[in-house]
Amino acid sequence: MPTLTIDGIEVEVEQGTTVLQAAEQAGIEIPRFCYHERLSIAGNCRMCLVEVSPGPPKPAASCALPAGEGMEVKTNTEKVKKYREGVMEFLLINHPLDCPICDQGGECDLQDQSMAYGIGDNRYNEKRRVVKEKNMGPLIRTIMTRCIHCTRCVRFADEIAGVPSLGAIGRGENTQITTYNEQAFASEMSGNVVDLCPVGALTSKPYTFKARPWELKNTETIDVHDALGSNIRIDSRGRAVMRALPRIHEEVNEEWISDKTRHAVDGLAKNRIDRPYVKKGGKLVEATWAEAFEVIAKKLNGLNGDQIAGLVGDLCDAESMYAFKAMMISLGAEIDCRQDGSRVGAKQRVGYLFNSGVAGIDDADACLLIGSNPRHEIPVLNARLRQRWLTNKCKVANVGPDVDLSYKVEQLGDSAAILQDILDGKNDFAETLKSAEKPMLILGQGALNRDDSAHIIKLAHDIADKYEFVSGDWNGFNVLHTAASRVAALDMGLVTDGGVEGILSGAESGDVKVIYNLGADEVDRNRLKKAFVIYQGSHGDEGVRSADVVLPGVAYTEKPGTYLNTEGRVQKAQRAIFGPGEAREDWTIFRALSEVIGKTLSFDDIAELRAAMTKDYPAFAQLDRKPTAPWADIGVAGNVSKDGFTHAITDFYGTNPIARSSKTMDECRDAMNDAGQTKGATGTNG
Repeated sequence: MPTLTIDGIEVEVEQGTTVLQAAEQAGIEIPRFCYHERLSIAGNCRMCLVEVSPGPPKPAASCALPAGEGMEVKTNTEKVKKYREGVMEFLLINHPLDCPICDQGGECDLQDQSMAYGIGDNRYNEKRRVVKEKNMGPLIRTIMTRCIHCTRCVRFADEIAGVPSLGAIGRGENTQITTYNEQAFASEMSGNVVDLCPVGALTSKPYTFKARPWELKNTETIDVHDALGSNIRIDSRGRAVMRALPRIHEEVNEEWISDKTRHAVDGLAKNRIDRPYVKKGGKLVEATWAEAFEVIAKKLNGLNGDQIAGLVGDLCDAESMYAFKAMMISLGAEIDCRQDGSRVGAKQRVGYLFNSGVAGIDDADACLLIGSNPRHEIPVLNARLRQRWLTNKCKVANVGPDVDLSYKVEQLGDSAAILQDILDGKNDFAETLKSAEKPMLILGQGALNRDDSAHIIKLAHDIADKYEFVSGDWNGFNVLHTAASRVAALDMGLVTDGGVEGILSGAESGDVKVIYNLGADEVDRNRLKKAFVIYQGSHGDEGVRSADVVLPGVAYTEKPGTYLNTEGRVQKAQRAIFGPGEAREDWTIFRALSEVIGKTLSFDDIAELRAAMTKDYPAFAQLDRKPTAPWADIGVAGNVSKDGFTHAITDFYGTNPIARSSKTMDECRDAMNDAGQTKGATGTNG
């Protein structure tokens, strides 16, 4: 490990560390524009110049200079200051004076560094270069005259997103950054280039001229648009959510979020349910809370528990589901959370967790995808798989439809019978699994919503056993969920023997007379016509169309809540704004309704609820830790169908009521179609 001196401070660093990284370890700031710790080194902005001895007589770019034994680095000499001021002058030659109207104002690296390292004057009188705006789709607004050619966006597209559609054309002062044929940047993570851009060349198109950063209240919370539980920051003004930005969490989302997480927030203000409704004369009419509760109480009166059933949607927090379960149990009713038809059980926790952890992908040396399209199900996790694949230390194979995941995948076929061949050693990929030290498999919801899902789970379990997916502290058996609420619901046992299909069949036959629907908008509403349906949710989506009573809940940005992501990690969401009109937190609705129906719940505030919940489910008290579950026998032995898999998500931009209410998501869908992309994965194979 080399030891060097930086501004008189001795630092010992790992081999391969750059001088810039070594300076950061010593607590010394070196300005930069092109360098980013998660991207390859470009070394083209020259802002990070330092004096090095022994070394060249002129200052060197610290981002591209490996730290060496005995090296002496000076970052604050007069020569370094002069060179940095010169670099800043060159960067500002063509940069327009747009700060008063630039959306990057107040958050701009160029602003900050020109104040800290610039000369405060301009010696150039020539006309500035003008570059026309480029089309990068509905999410990215381009003002390319501001571009300083740091190429962060290009490297992100190539290396992280795996969609190399961004690049530079021209040479010298005629260099321009653009997309191929000026089509939309066809990635589910394209919005991250706005965060990466150190100037105002790339800004958020939906957020254009909406707010200044100093006007906003920042709330750290959790995303619910997929099951990753990305750490995000909600910026709000008054009672309006203005934008969602990523927070760094190395073990979950690093510092990336998907476009749906970032830009579906405009759907929070549209199509909202803001007061109770009761159906009268075939039409829903406004009602008071007391009237709505009275109608529900009369309908429940005299019914047996098997005549009542509950459905749980994909965006619910653990507190809401716990209160819902407590109320429904008091009525003798059952609840099911698997509205997508998943057959995954709730008895063995190891059978429904992403056991290796998301960060475990960084250690895997073989990965078998089964009925999963992670690029649409969890784009950020897919990007992590791509990063591991890029190291050439992990081979990836797929059992399912042939899709573009942004990296090369060995396509084994589209039949579940292939799993038996792998188990028997008749498939070539079996040798890869056999020689791997840390193999993993990922069971997607496309493998879990079939009639033979229990048999597929058993085959996956046996493959994991045979090829030693589970050894020591490594467990490579993983289930990839698509619903933010699913793991917490499974932990609470919100499953029935017949599943959601059994509940819907009961409603069709008339055996189930009352359905309490907690935000489940993906079920077939036509099968609920004979039942009395209570819908509780935040948006007037599909669930409302079949409802006899509508109760207004709040969205994820409007309540504190607990969510468990696909790996079982417990994370806390916080309230950013209050809900519209008479909308209330879901658990408070259940508490009030339980009193009306004579089954009063035992808690009066969220602290008491959480205390009861963590007492019943101690795992919920372990905040922000990847859990471990003992390996167990899961699945049922039997023959699997030769039918192909169907992916759980066919429309990435419309997976839930919030996304379907978002105008921005509609524009993204149209842009993908116009660019010749389908609802499947887009781009190229890296």
